[in-house]
Amino acid sequence: MNLKQDHTKVRKWIKGLLMSEYKSWPLGHLPPELQRPELEQLRKNGYNFKDPRDVVAMFENKVAKFAGAKYGIATDCCSHGLFLALKWYKDKMKMITTHVHIPRYTYCSVPMQIKHAGFEPVFDDLNWSGIYQLKPFDIFDGAVRWTKGMYKGGFHVVSFQLKKRIPIGRGGMILTDNKEAADWFRKMTYDGRDLTIKYMDDDFEYCGYHYYMTPEDAARGILLMDQIPKKNLDSGNNRTYSDLSNIRIFNE
Repeated sequence: MNLKQDHTKVRKWIKGLLMSEYKSWPLGHLPPELQRPELEQLRKNGYNFKDPRDVVAMFENKVAKFAGAKYGIATDCCSHGLFLALKWYKDKMKMITTHVHIPRYTYCSVPMQIKHAGFEPVFDDLNWSGIYQLKPFDIFDGAVRWTKGMYKGGFHVVSFQLKKRIPIGRGGMILTDNKEAADWFRKMTYDGRDLTIKYMDDDFEYCGYHYYMTPEDAARGILLMDQIPKKNLDSGNNRTYSDLSNIRIFNE
């Protein structure tokens, strides 16, 4: 093969990598020994899919059905799921509320996300187990609850962090019965993109965030769900966490 033929081959290879059209995620360019194993493990367990991104939708549907919700929107972590739920009320619902009430004993990222979303946290002396509400909003931090039928309404956010019942290592999901919100969350997790159309045809309706879950993490979630019991005790409560009410950064 001469030099001109080499250049032509390289140009064709590069053109094949460009995501100018909506097509299957460009996996497979790494040697097999460097690829993550979850997608292949999923196929070996009898799951079928063409586009690896379909695995994320499979996981979303599996979790939503398990919890009793109509829709699940996967995120890269529970904290970002809470942030997006807060932003729904701030940006879409135009809520004029300035303060959000949460338990004084909870994980530190919750008041941080409240502040990031443009609100101020108020710490209440509450006993809770598994789940609590971010009042006055219909948002529930369910990071330490995983049991069948756990969804009771609103925006219920779950966690797949390493210490949780489904220990993907990182990840979260917003559960909801609200289709309009589900569609908005899905775009906001993926840079404002509409993944049902070609990238070049997308007008980017929203200025979104880079909060999506990878297909490999979603596949790991499916594999773990198939092994974990459906009924579980809460893995955290108000005694699990320290008192945040006197922490300086939350009172500035």
